[in-house]
Amino acid sequence: MPAAALALEDGTVFTGTLFGSRGTVSGEVCFNTSMTGYQEILTDPSYRGQILCMTAPQIGNYGVNADDVESGAIQMAGFVVREASRVASNFTASGTLGDYLASAGVVGLAGIDTRALVRRLRMRGAMTGVLSSEVLDAGELVARARSAPALVGRDLVREVMPSDEREWIEPVAEDARPLLQPTEGGVMPVVAAPGPSRHVVALDYGMKWNIARHLTSQGCRVTVLPGNATPDEVLGHEPDGVFLSNGPGDPEALGPCIETVRALVGRVPIYGICLGHQLLALACGARTFKLPFGHRGANQPVMDLETGRVEITSQNHGFAVDESTLPRDLVVTHRNLNDGTIEGLRHATAPAASVQYHPEAASGPHDSAHLFARFRAMMP
Repeated sequence: MPAAALALEDGTVFTGTLFGSRGTVSGEVCFNTSMTGYQEILTDPSYRGQILCMTAPQIGNYGVNADDVESGAIQMAGFVVREASRVASNFTASGTLGDYLASAGVVGLAGIDTRALVRRLRMRGAMTGVLSSEVLDAGELVARARSAPALVGRDLVREVMPSDEREWIEPVAEDARPLLQPTEGGVMPVVAAPGPSRHVVALDYGMKWNIARHLTSQGCRVTVLPGNATPDEVLGHEPDGVFLSNGPGDPEALGPCIETVRALVGRVPIYGICLGHQLLALACGARTFKLPFGHRGANQPVMDLETGRVEITSQNHGFAVDESTLPRDLVVTHRNLNDGTIEGLRHATAPAASVQYHPEAASGPHDSAHLFARFRAMMP
């Protein structure tokens, strides 16, 4: 196999073998502790601008298929594993992980000591890195890593959000493309679950498809708008509720998005997850900060402070809300049991709430799926 190497800005270099596409990419190097769900992770737009290392020792053993995607493309810059399976053992597989990365033009690195890489990231924090199959000189790679743009301050949402409004219809599994039909001055009907219909406008900052699936399962029809939509554009659809999606990058770099959310608070029920949670907090006057190495995995314990219930959650974020900056009208509802950071908020007087984690949880766990029903109950 051809050689490839990953260099971190602190001067550390890991050399292994290439799988996927040839090339040279830069990004923030981070890690995910999930043992399964690598295809959902690869297609999560929240990983835009990042090079991801999986902590599980073998990745790719069940292959890839058209059903397990969360967006229309692989979103991350590069992918790092200890061992990349060359065969796909599951009967649903339509190809191998290596071929999947190659067809998408994504550089993969295998055969390195991922435990050593993750330990370094946990001790020193997430760092900018360069992954390459073209440049193998350690000095040059480190120099490139040190000169590459950092994640903080970058607006990555504009790279992954849709360019126009759409109606959500379930993707077709055969080609794994979303059937999002343009609206023409109104909202197209969508078949939803039995019961009173609710119309949700989802502001798409890099939304995972399973979010829309959960909303429709609650009897909602979903209009997807670009994340930079104005308040008038949102309210012009006369929604019963507004959903703020996940997305990549630094939330404080998204000034227009924050202003839109600020204008909507108190005028329509709002629910946010991940980046949407951070934007709601910023819109209400709080601040965010960058976590040392983030929360990425499917095993994060979170306590619902209002019920006392502990849920195992799926998470993918590198920023968190600074509790010391919370205004009086924001109440903490969920807390991470590993590091004590805020995992959920609600507004004291307006119908608005959010969680930092992913209750849609593709590919799991599903402890928090009930939050979509909670959002539906907020709507008139």
